[in-house]
Amino acid sequence: MRRRSFLAVAGWLATAAVATLIGVAAIRWVGESIAGTPGGVVLSQEEVERALASPESTATGAGPSSPAPTISGAGPSSPAPTGSAPHGERRAFVTAGGTAVAECGPDGVRLVSWAPAQGYRVSDVDRGPDDDVEVAFAGPAGEFELKVRCVGREPVAAADDD
Repeated sequence: MRRRSFLAVAGWLATAAVATLIGVAAIRWVGESIAGTPGGVVLSQEEVERALASPESTATGAGPSSPAPTISGAGPSSPAPTGSAPHGERRAFVTAGGTAVAECGPDGVRLVSWAPAQGYRVSDVDRGPDDDVEVAFAGPAGEFELKVRCVGREPVAAADDD
C-alpha cells in the first residue's frame, strides 16, 4: 500500500509539472502572437522613438493613414520636434493625459495622431486642418486639453481661449 501511495504522489507531481510547462508555453505563444515580440520584449524609450520615426511605422488609433505619435519631451504641453513633414514642420506634444503629433500645411494645422496616456481616454478631438486644433484627454487626475496653432510653418502649443 505504501508503494502505491508513493506512485500516486509521484504521478500527480509529474502530471502537475507537465501541465505547468504546457500552460507556460501556451501563455508565451499567445503573448508573442498578441505583442508581436518574442517573450514580450520591452523596448527602451530610444528604441520606441527610433521605431516610430521609421517610415514603415503605422498608426495605432489616430486615423487610417496617420503615423504613430513620437513620445518625447516631458511635462505638460512640452513640444519636441519630430522631423520634417511634407508641408511643414511636424512636432510631438506631451501632456500628463497623453501625446499628440501635429503638422502645419497650406490649409492650417492638423493633428496627425494622438494617444492617451495609460488610464486616460480621448474625450474630444478636433483634427483639423484649421487655424487651431485640439485634443482633450480625460482620466483620474482630470482633463488635459492640448490646443495647437501654426506659427509660420511650425506647430506650437496655444493657450486655450474658450
